[in-house]
Amino acid sequence: MKKKPFINLSIRLRFIFMIMSELACVSLISWLVMDVLHISDVPNIVWIILASVTAGGVLNNFLSIRYFGPVLKLKKAMQQVAEGDFSVRLETEKQMKEIRDIYSNFNLMVQELEATEILQTDFVSNVSHDFRSPLTSIKGYAQAMADGTIPPELQGKYLDVIIFESERLEKLTQSLLELNKYGTKGTYLDLSVFDLNALIKRTLLMFEGRCKEKMVSFHLILTGEELYVKADSAKIDQVMHNLVDNAFKFSHSNSEITIETTLRNGKVFVSVKDQGIGIPKESIGRIWERFYKTDASRGKDKKGTGLGLAIVKEIVHAHHENINVISTEGVGTEFIFTLPYINVDTDFVSVDS
Repeated sequence: MKKKPFINLSIRLRFIFMIMSELACVSLISWLVMDVLHISDVPNIVWIILASVTAGGVLNNFLSIRYFGPVLKLKKAMQQVAEGDFSVRLETEKQMKEIRDIYSNFNLMVQELEATEILQTDFVSNVSHDFRSPLTSIKGYAQAMADGTIPPELQGKYLDVIIFESERLEKLTQSLLELNKYGTKGTYLDLSVFDLNALIKRTLLMFEGRCKEKMVSFHLILTGEELYVKADSAKIDQVMHNLVDNAFKFSHSNSEITIETTLRNGKVFVSVKDQGIGIPKESIGRIWERFYKTDASRGKDKKGTGLGLAIVKEIVHAHHENINVISTEGVGTEFIFTLPYINVDTDFVSVDS
């Protein structure tokens, strides 16, 4: 049989002691009244009064214990949380509704604090690692060139490495600053109505040179000549750039990336689909985490920060829209996000050129 917690036993004993004290006090008062007043036959009204006082005292003690016990538990749990123990939880079963609600809110609060603590620890660890690696390379090669370990004829090669690592640090810093903006509530969006199809075409122009080198082509399936949405065009441009860049990095040579826009139920669905390496099933749920990289992507994406998809998710959610991913290892990956559609012929809105 499961043992009762010590605190419950203490409360039960205190309750019994209080009742016995009440009864003893009432008995003593009754005896003193009868002795002082030389009353042998106490009127019924006196006994009624004494019984009422006793009943009131017992009821008062019962209610005090009824609430006092849960409050003691809550106090003890809060002390544990204050000391950094976020694993504590309060049992909500067999509690009266008011206490059950308080306990449930407390458990939810501690759960959120625990998740925040884990995120903070992982964040510091990941940032430290991602900054330390390029700094180590930069410092090592710079020292080797300074002390003559690397001869002058080979220094150009290692200077390229230093430049590459410096650019990676710069990109990481910019991504962290960008992500920090979305970490606060009430992210500012410069909303406007613009042609999404035109934005997509402009974004793809930036990849023209890289596509020729890798022999990757784009296949556009766009709804209509123009397709208007209401969103922050600069941020949606960043979403498209990150998703296309992600698709390009993990695509095989001589493959195709498909970008498609479709209109359904007042929403524009944007799809970016590659024929690349795909994402392992166990990693699908974690790709939105900051700094997360699958084992396969670590080898493919040397310059990546692991923050691109986290930024994409924050931007889409800031618009109160959704983004999903479908992926099969060895086949490819598809990202789909939504934006609000605007019919410029009927909605009478101004359009950004």
